[in-house]
Amino acid sequence: MQVHLIDGTFELFRAFFAVPASQNAAGVEVGAARGLMRGFAALLASGEVTHVACAFDHVIESFRNELFDGYKTGEGIEPALYSQFGLAERVTRALGIVTWPMIEFEADDAIATASHRFADHPEVTRVVIASPDKDLTQCVLDGKVVCWDRLRNNWLDAAGVVAKFGVSAESIPDYLALVGDTADGIPGVPRWGAKSAGAVLAEYVHLENIPSNVSEWRIKVRGAQALSQNLEAMREQSLLYRRLATLRRDVPLLESLDDLCWRGAPEAELAALCEELGEPNVVERLRGKGQARTS
Repeated sequence: MQVHLIDGTFELFRAFFAVPASQNAAGVEVGAARGLMRGFAALLASGEVTHVACAFDHVIESFRNELFDGYKTGEGIEPALYSQFGLAERVTRALGIVTWPMIEFEADDAIATASHRFADHPEVTRVVIASPDKDLTQCVLDGKVVCWDRLRNNWLDAAGVVAKFGVSAESIPDYLALVGDTADGIPGVPRWGAKSAGAVLAEYVHLENIPSNVSEWRIKVRGAQALSQNLEAMREQSLLYRRLATLRRDVPLLESLDDLCWRGAPEAELAALCEELGEPNVVERLRGKGQARTS
């Protein structure tokens, strides 16, 4: 069997910017939630999903904000989007999807924990992480865990991660520490870009393995002297950045593999939410899919 783990926060953001704004009968903005419902209903109706969970950032802040003042916050998020965070979680629950709303941790941490746990299960043939987020590529495991961009239908396996970033999944946190990640507020080390980080980490794998003396580097990289000087000046910060970029695998998720089995949507709950959102066709679309549920 396959296990699908969905990055709900990413999907909500994508829906917000892809779907026109729309208010329900009460005048509440629900456009992104409606887009999310349609997209997830299509995925479930495809018949390709048997075991599924969806993780959300219930709030944007996490334990990482206590480690670094510059880490991402909810500041600047459009109110019309932020107001739909809780509604999005109601959507996935009404669709019968196991839902993980993260507060102390992030959605990516929940996905990393679940992928690590279920990849080793003897009944699982593959874990599919439904997200194009580069942070999650560190979870890719040859033959067991892949990343899937649903919109573009792009898949990243272990070889794909190397082809895209120049490093293996194991080195992705180190890579992000060097090049930075503006989406997460990780500044990176000056002058380190994708090519230089990829080349150096392909040789040394982790930050601590990169020699302090550039004359000891086993590879030739353009601007190596400046790269080395900047890294040495920021060794401590770069290790902090790597910690920020490293996904946790110890989130206390209670669900077993069997709990993730999709047995259909709770029809009464789904019908009520569809009426609230003004999205009447989803119930019929999912009726008969999975194992029928009336409560």
